[in-house]
Amino acid sequence: VFARLARFYERQLRFLIVRPWVVVACVGILMALGVLTFRSIPAEFAPEADVGRVFVTIEAPEGASFEYMDAYAGRLESIVLEEMQKGDIERVLLRMPGGGGGEVRTGDVNSARVIVILKPWAERRRSAREVGQALVAKARELPGVRATWRQPSGLGRRGTGRPLQAVIGGPDYDVLAQWSARVFELAQANPGLENVDNSYKERKPQIRVAVNRDRAADLGVSLDTVGRTLETVLGSRVVTTYVDRGREYDVILQGRDDTRQSVTDLTNIRVRSNRGALIPLSSIVELEETSGAMELSRFNRLRAVEISADLATGYTMAEAVAWFTETVARELPPEAVLMWDGESGDFTRTGQQMYFTFLFALVVVFLVLAAQFESFIHPAIIMITVPLALLGAVFGLKLYGMTVNIFSQIAVILLIGIAAKNGVLIVEFANQLRDRGVAFTEAIVQAAVIRLRPVLMTSLCTAFGALPFLLATGAGAEQRRPIGIVVFYGTLVSLFLTLLAVPAVYSIVARRTRPTLHASRLIDRLMGGDGQPEVADGPARPNTL
Repeated sequence: VFARLARFYERQLRFLIVRPWVVVACVGILMALGVLTFRSIPAEFAPEADVGRVFVTIEAPEGASFEYMDAYAGRLESIVLEEMQKGDIERVLLRMPGGGGGEVRTGDVNSARVIVILKPWAERRRSAREVGQALVAKARELPGVRATWRQPSGLGRRGTGRPLQAVIGGPDYDVLAQWSARVFELAQANPGLENVDNSYKERKPQIRVAVNRDRAADLGVSLDTVGRTLETVLGSRVVTTYVDRGREYDVILQGRDDTRQSVTDLTNIRVRSNRGALIPLSSIVELEETSGAMELSRFNRLRAVEISADLATGYTMAEAVAWFTETVARELPPEAVLMWDGESGDFTRTGQQMYFTFLFALVVVFLVLAAQFESFIHPAIIMITVPLALLGAVFGLKLYGMTVNIFSQIAVILLIGIAAKNGVLIVEFANQLRDRGVAFTEAIVQAAVIRLRPVLMTSLCTAFGALPFLLATGAGAEQRRPIGIVVFYGTLVSLFLTLLAVPAVYSIVARRTRPTLHASRLIDRLMGGDGQPEVADGPARPNTL
C-alpha cells in the first residue's frame, strides 16, 4: 500500500513541481479562506464548563430588612429542596447576605444565595446549566425579588461575579451616574445580555437628620447627645458587661422594633438636656427623606462605576466586549475611560498576550532552525507549514461550532512545532541529496517521496493521539475538545498540504542556495562513503575527529 501510494504521490509531484506557482496560488487562496473563516469564529475566554456547582441568588429592593429577606430565603430553600428530590442535587448551602464582602461593608441584607452542589457527572441526568435554569425559573415566580443564576468558572477563578464586567471611569460620581445610566439602558435593550446590573444605585432609602444648632443650644442639648441617642435607639450600643458563671456578656441597648418603624417614630424620640429635662427630638431637628448610593468604588485609582451582565446563549464574550467598546465610544464623551474586570478582563488581557506568545514561538522556532541549517532561507521554507496547520485548526473549529478560547490558543502554539517537523524532514533530506550531486528538481522529488512514509507515520500518530480529546464526553469535555480539534485537524490538513506546498516553495526559493555540509555528511565524504578514508596525493592519514 505504501509503495503504491508513493508511486502515485511521485507522479503527482513531478507534474506539479514544474508548475510551483500553481501550488502556491492554491495555497494562498486556501489561506485567504482560512482568514475569512477565522474572523467568523466567535471568541471567548474559556468555554463554559460543568464543574458540578450552581449559584442561585435573589435580591430584594434596597433597604429591605433581615426579617423581610429571611422569609424569601426560606421560600428559596423550599424550591431547592423540592428540586433536590429529582436526584441530581447532592447538598445545598444557603447564606445571607448573598453577595459576601460588599454587603458586609455596607451592611445591606437584601440578598440571599443558595449554593447547589451537584452529584458526580455519572450519577445525574441533567447538566449544571439545566439544573440552574430549572431553579431560577421557579425562583422568578417569587414576587418582590429578582432571581439570577450562574455557575463558577471552570478555570478555578475565584469570585461569583458575572462574566461581563465593564468598568467606566470618570471625573466624579455625579457625571458617572449619568454616563452609566445611559449605557445601562442600552445594555438592557441588548438581547445578548442578561441580568444587567449597575453598581451605582441611588436607591438606598435614607433619612437625613439636620440639627438646628441654635435651637439645640437654647434648650441645652449637645450634638453628642443627639448622636448617641439616635445610635442607641435605632442601632445598638454596648453600655457595660456582666459576668455569669465565669463568662462575660455584653449589655446592649436598643429600641424596641415597634418604636422604630417609621419617620414618625423617629420624631417621638426624646433627648436629655444638660438641665435634666427630656426634649422631643422633633423640636431641634429637621428630617429629610432621600436616597443615596450603597457604595462608591474606584478602579485603577479612578472613580468608577461597573456595569455587569450575563451572556445569553450563543452570545460570546468577544461580541459583548465589542458592543460595549462601540457603545461607550459612540454615546459617551472622550474623557470616559472604559476598563474591564473579572472574566472579561482576563479575556481582553489574554487575547493580546496570546498573540505575542504566538509570534514569540514562531521567532524561537525560526531561530532554532536557522542555527541548525546555518541558513535563513531553508527555515523560511519550513515555516510555511505553520499557516497550513492553522488552516486546518480554523476549519476544524468552524466545523464543530467551537470558539477561539484560551484552550484552542494553547493548542495552536503546540501545533507550531508539530507542523514544522514535516518540513524539516523533507528540506533536510533534499539538502543531503543535493550535497551528493543529485540534480535540484530530482533532489526535491526524491526527498519528498522517500520521506513520505516517516511523514505519514509521525503525523498520523500525532493526529490520532489527540483523538481522545476530540471525542471527549462528560465532565471537563468542554475544555478538552478544543485542544483535540486543533491538533487533529491542524495536523491532518498540514500533512497533506505540506507534501505539496513545501516542495513547491523549495523549488522557487532554494534554487540558488547552496546547502551547508553538516558534520555527519562531511565525515561521510572524508570516509569515501564506505567507512574508509579517501586517499589523495599521498598515504592515507589516520581517521581522527
